[in-house]
Amino acid sequence: MKTPSRRLFDRIEGVTLENISKRYGESVAVEKLSLRVGGGELLILIGPSGSGKTTTLKMINRLIEPDEGKIFVNGMDIAQFDPVLLRRNIGYVIQEVGLFPHMTVEENIGLLPKLEGWTEQQIRDKVDELLQLVSLLPGVFKRRYPRELSGGQQQRVGLARALALDAPLLLMDEPFGALDPILRRQLQNEFLRIKKELHRTIIFVTHDIEESFTLGDRIAIMNEAKLIQVGEPNELLLQPADDFVVDMVDAKRKYKHIDSLSVKDMMIPLEEKYMFNASMNVRDAREEMIKRDVELAVVVEKSRLVGCTVFKDLLTDKMTVIGDIAEQPIIFEMNHPMASALEELKKNNQFIAIVVEEQMPVGLLLSNKILQRMV
Repeated sequence: MKTPSRRLFDRIEGVTLENISKRYGESVAVEKLSLRVGGGELLILIGPSGSGKTTTLKMINRLIEPDEGKIFVNGMDIAQFDPVLLRRNIGYVIQEVGLFPHMTVEENIGLLPKLEGWTEQQIRDKVDELLQLVSLLPGVFKRRYPRELSGGQQQRVGLARALALDAPLLLMDEPFGALDPILRRQLQNEFLRIKKELHRTIIFVTHDIEESFTLGDRIAIMNEAKLIQVGEPNELLLQPADDFVVDMVDAKRKYKHIDSLSVKDMMIPLEEKYMFNASMNVRDAREEMIKRDVELAVVVEKSRLVGCTVFKDLLTDKMTVIGDIAEQPIIFEMNHPMASALEELKKNNQFIAIVVEEQMPVGLLLSNKILQRMV
């Protein structure tokens, strides 16, 4: 759908940060940062708290202004743009989502298009399109309020809202940081799919090295307000600039001695919130997943594993029970060798497996790109 918004740029050819600095009194938030992000690239900014990641993102969006240096988009100095118009040409997603609680999902997503003067029909069409994109059925979700959504669903709505004006540049500040590991990995996979579909230029802040390896085309490592190194994941692993980079991408990895590990050493203990009885009907299971803030259901019958399913597979009005929808996952016993388990996950293009003990589910095993490099 072609949108009628005011455009500063239709596509991103490059974003350049040129010696930008930001100070607060004696405290230095960002010091002489120079960096270039290519058009269509997903660049990760990573570092410990206080390293300058979020400050850098806010300077790109002109929520704060640099004390020194310049920022260019497509070769144009963003200081020359009206800041409100600039922000409407940049999508912005934060960890806290920031949905308006008194507005429905449809109203939250359609707010900026409404301010831009779109017609009601244009707004309805765009909301439906974006909800489909982020795997939320419009008929089910657009009239719900944020309090009626799970954490993962709220993040999806936040992403849809950031895309409402078709901004070619997307800034994301730890959008999955508050989610549990299972849901976080699910949303990372969803986000990779959306990135391929939209071809946006994205600058993504995280403190999680595994997330950065999973999502990033390149990774920029910051520490104490300075850029330490930027490169593709393999460059950081094979040619780290200093001991700080070594520690971040290598020494702190939990998987160095993977040949000596079994599945039980790496699994996440299965919490009760993920357990659903096979006899529960689909509609009740769907609402219960929202209440529990999960999007994965491990389906059991008399404590024995039946299968598993995800929330979007429950978006049906068919009168059936969750056991009929559950699919058979990859299953490992607790003593299964870790390296072999990861190889099987990789071969089957899966990121999750169920760990069992005497046919009873006891844990979840997650895979990611870092682990896949090691098998």
